[in-house]
Amino acid sequence: MSRQLRTILTDDLLTAIHDRAAGHDRDNTFPHDDLADLVAAGYLLAFVPRRLGGAGLTLEEVSREQTRLAAAAPATALAVNMHLVVTGLAAQLVAGGDESVEFVLRDAAAGEVFAFGNSEAGNDLVMFGSRTRAQPQPDGGYRFHGTKIFTSLSPVWTRLATFGRDDTDPDDPRLVHAVVGRDGVTTKDDWDTLGMRATQSATTVLDGAYAPAEHVYRRLPPGPSADPFIFALFAVFEILLGAVYAGIGRRAVELAVANARRRTSMKNDGRAYAQDPDIRWRIADAALLQDGTELQVFALARDVDEQADHGARWFAQLVGLKVRATEAARQVVELALRASGGGSYFSGNELGRLYRDVLAGIFHPSDDESAHATVATSVLGPPEA
Repeated sequence: MSRQLRTILTDDLLTAIHDRAAGHDRDNTFPHDDLADLVAAGYLLAFVPRRLGGAGLTLEEVSREQTRLAAAAPATALAVNMHLVVTGLAAQLVAGGDESVEFVLRDAAAGEVFAFGNSEAGNDLVMFGSRTRAQPQPDGGYRFHGTKIFTSLSPVWTRLATFGRDDTDPDDPRLVHAVVGRDGVTTKDDWDTLGMRATQSATTVLDGAYAPAEHVYRRLPPGPSADPFIFALFAVFEILLGAVYAGIGRRAVELAVANARRRTSMKNDGRAYAQDPDIRWRIADAALLQDGTELQVFALARDVDEQADHGARWFAQLVGLKVRATEAARQVVELALRASGGGSYFSGNELGRLYRDVLAGIFHPSDDESAHATVATSVLGPPEA
């Protein structure tokens, strides 16, 4: 029986977003126009349940939409990804009976834009440790002091999902996960990068940013945790990230095919390069990688939706997907460049922009070292002391 997959993004909307992407990259500007169109289409409510006025899409459905959006404008897709990660993990938890993050879905339904403020310079523990101080308040809330990096949606977010370490009890430190507003927050004007420029993922300084008690949803011990929040976070983050890079690869293949059909070869009597065996081989290589990436992203998203049992290998599957998707996308774009000729080396060329954008995949968690350690443990067991 075929499944009916729901969509929100129209072809006309994606075309308009695509047509603006080069300008935002060139000018290093946030795509306010893209965001306005996505809000009007109801896309920021993709994960919000229908009972709250949202679309109630599944993780697989949103993954497919993010792949389409990223093919049109990678940086716009990556920026919106952060809002979708926060609302997506909330939707996963609420669907499982956890009401601690119901407020996220209600706030999103009311028009709040969520960002994801967890990354810290020099913190290779990622979600299992923090340099940020979480100070408990008499009313049960927390104030956060620290610096977060790569905070996408910096110019527009109204709610920031973040975390820090509470050392009030030295014998029982806690990692406190909560949502803060703009008060006590400074956004630096420091986003001038090689690629993914329109995300405007500026450095964020928390100087007493306040989360009321009802917006504090986890106090976990440092280190790995079996708490469902951690699984939901990893699942939604890694799969949607893979979807964005799958979209970059999809567009690269489309451009390589178009270029091969357009360009002609003097060596082969003016025939199109689409008939050249070497060019055909390169594009076939790119398509092989791309097909595998999309199948993996959508299949693992479906497994999350259907609560498939991967047992102890769940985290290995998730971090492995991120590595495979980002690395495959980089290879696909490079193959497309090689098949498309020197014109793609110019800064205004779309393939050249995709090449710069795709390199950002190297820096997203989980990095290669962490992913390999996770996968090795899943198949070999933990290293001996």
